[in-house]
Amino acid sequence: MPPDISLFTLTLLCLAALAAGWIDAVVGGGGLLLLPALLVGLPHTPVAYVLGTNKSTAIVGTTAAAVTYVRKAPIDVRTALRIGLAAVAGSLAGAFFAAGINSAVLRPLIMAVLLAVLVFVLVRPAFGTAAAPSGPVSGNRIAAAILIAGLGIGFYDGLIGPGTGAFLVVALAAVLHMDLVTASATSKVVNVCTNLGSLTMFAIQGTVLWQLGALLALFNFAGGMVGARMALKRGAGFVRGVLVVVVVALLCKLGYDEWLAV
Repeated sequence: MPPDISLFTLTLLCLAALAAGWIDAVVGGGGLLLLPALLVGLPHTPVAYVLGTNKSTAIVGTTAAAVTYVRKAPIDVRTALRIGLAAVAGSLAGAFFAAGINSAVLRPLIMAVLLAVLVFVLVRPAFGTAAAPSGPVSGNRIAAAILIAGLGIGFYDGLIGPGTGAFLVVALAAVLHMDLVTASATSKVVNVCTNLGSLTMFAIQGTVLWQLGALLALFNFAGGMVGARMALKRGAGFVRGVLVVVVVALLCKLGYDEWLAV
């Protein structure tokens, strides 16, 4: 635990972890809230430690959500784990390069991708709301999901992180023709793997504040349980609405960092 953290700051970080767990469970993107909160709350802490602590918190909430989904949602665990194994490799590589990356270089590219995702979801109101087609998914689609959602998004998660869950939901729904609830459920299994890979690398590098991460993880766990149950109860339309809000919020955050932040 950082010695200079106040009770007020710690309380705000706990609330941010709770809300981030809920967002992550529904559609992903909890890092959009928790990571900036950690950066603001720990202004004198090296960024690598903030990223590592964020992962130590996020993995608990995503695991809670994944277990809830697996028990109650019709997901293909075998396919999710195959994508997840690729995601472990991708996130390990991303976390390895995280210390030396200049986020300002990647920010415009991420914004362009997010804008494309937002337009795609808005111009296709039925996206992810229809039931997935029956029958097995083709090997080519699974291979594409392993490459895009596993290696590609896994690398991004280890490198930077915020928005990973939302990217996974859209990628899985688009590539594997899942409805949004099933895509969100599957993304949680994959996201556990990306968090595991990147957290492993941060732990090896010794850049995790374990005491703070453990405390925030309790709140993240609670938020993840509630969010997963709400998504299962309210269905794809609810998940789609949260997805749009998260993508817009992430665009605003990145835009502020790019053009307005001093």
